[in-house]
Amino acid sequence: MALVRTRPFGASRYDVPVIGQGTWNLPRSGAPLEEAKRALRAGIELGMVHIDSAEMYGDGASERAIGEAIAGIPRERLFLVSKVLPSNASYEQTIRSCEASLRRLRTEYLDCYLLHWRGAYPLEGTMAALERLVDDGKTRMLGVSNFDVADLEEARSALRTHPLACNQVLYHLEERGAEWGVQPFCALHGIAFVGYSPFGSGDFPSEGTPGGKVLNEIAARHGATPRQVALAFLVRLEGTFTIPKAAHVAHARENAAAASLELGAGDLAAIEAAFPKPGRDEPLAML
Repeated sequence: MALVRTRPFGASRYDVPVIGQGTWNLPRSGAPLEEAKRALRAGIELGMVHIDSAEMYGDGASERAIGEAIAGIPRERLFLVSKVLPSNASYEQTIRSCEASLRRLRTEYLDCYLLHWRGAYPLEGTMAALERLVDDGKTRMLGVSNFDVADLEEARSALRTHPLACNQVLYHLEERGAEWGVQPFCALHGIAFVGYSPFGSGDFPSEGTPGGKVLNEIAARHGATPRQVALAFLVRLEGTFTIPKAAHVAHARENAAAASLELGAGDLAAIEAAFPKPGRDEPLAML
């Protein structure tokens, strides 16, 4: 059985798989949903125990699907993450939202609970609520998503008793802007950098494009697939993680195998040339 390699999750004492499982836009019902749950379980068996969700995903449907998929799996094997919507990020509602996520996931605690993106509520109240949830044992760690450097600095300054463990951002081969400021800031301050949508949003480079040709050439040399090459590149830096979605068992197996792919210096240089990061820092992209 292949097991996904792990690394420390930011400055925490937890070792977390570099490749996890996202659940945005999971199928909502019928045979496609059942296959997606089988894919989640297959991924867990292969070591992709970092499972990410949010109350926004399907209005809680993704959390419910995860809860069904993980039934019978020892809780200590899993690393479960969810997020509160900015519209629910007052002190009181953040706590209620977390409790609702726990019910849907059928678990007593999360491993990390995030503010999904910056909203109208002051960060002081949201961060205080997240710290309260850690104190109450409802989440082990707290974090944010879609935060640029200025937002990260403000969030860190608002915290009193617990560190910022994670920042989850859009990060794929054609969206590398976070490497300018956000990823180095996270590395400096012991914050896990978790990239979502690692294959883009339905526009992964096709074989006929210049970038797609590069990925296919590298994949052929390693006996891998282009998507595995992309995942291996995205977790090449210490402190980085990625959470691809897989709605089919075969895709989950493909994603898990990417964690053992070792790209050489020539491979990395070719990818850098085909998919260069922006020439300067720019506003953080998000979906």
